[in-house]
Amino acid sequence: MSTTMEGVSQHQATAEPGFEELAKRVDEATAALRSLDPAARAVAEELKGAIEAVHRAGLVTIVRRMKSDDATRPVLFDLVDDPVVHLLLSLHEIIRPDPMTQATKALNAVRPQLQGHGGDVTLVGIEDQTAFVRLQGACNGCSMSSVTLRNLVEQALVEAVPSVTAVEVLPNDPQPTLISVDSLFPSRHRSEEGWVQAGAAADVPEGDLRAVELSKGESGQPVSVLLVNLDGRLTAYVNECAHEALPLDNAVLDTSNGTLTCPWHGFCYDAASGECLTAPAAQLEQLPLRVDDGRIWVRVAT
Repeated sequence: MSTTMEGVSQHQATAEPGFEELAKRVDEATAALRSLDPAARAVAEELKGAIEAVHRAGLVTIVRRMKSDDATRPVLFDLVDDPVVHLLLSLHEIIRPDPMTQATKALNAVRPQLQGHGGDVTLVGIEDQTAFVRLQGACNGCSMSSVTLRNLVEQALVEAVPSVTAVEVLPNDPQPTLISVDSLFPSRHRSEEGWVQAGAAADVPEGDLRAVELSKGESGQPVSVLLVNLDGRLTAYVNECAHEALPLDNAVLDTSNGTLTCPWHGFCYDAASGECLTAPAAQLEQLPLRVDDGRIWVRVAT
């Protein structure tokens, strides 16, 4: 028996699929399921539900046993940091997503209604059971429709996030006036002002990301920068996860919910702002970015 198990372990060590491959298989299977006729889809979904129920029961037993033993509890916590294990336990609702993740999903669900009335919402943070948000556009006015939209945001957050009991709307920050980069930093002075060319904008297509090495200041010290294109908007970050400063070259960019997930330990960020949804106190370091004549310029030093 031990010889058989050893053979299985060796096979798994060489054939174990990665996180991206597993996620792709799930997406492909889900898409194929939708294409089935109603009768076949019902049978497939029943089979899927039965298998998931068996998996969940086994996983619950494993987690409970490991959590109750002082010797195995640290191993369990290490396993939860693995992105595949974290995803599996989340899918089976054995571990619940953090409040920021829950709140982000709740706001994404009502965002189409807000945008349909010319408004939008930004989640700033959650503290002491209160969610802090900023409203833009029509949501930030004082009309009755604005009150209705605010109530929509509050209801969505309170109902979807058990730890949130109140919602506070923060005043919006003043919007800066956009001034031409050329008028501030002539091309011949850009490098002296810390602006470094990071390639062509076309090299970072929509829904994709790219890591580039740039030189910082006169010393020429290299800086790894992550360029992210979400919905046609380019953003630059220092290429380090806020968790353990590991590079984000192979991070997963989910355009459907606007998130960027670290490939090392599964820390999830708002791709547009760099705010960490897994640990609200963490944040990616965003760098100033401009596009001139199809070329990307990033300011890596002041």
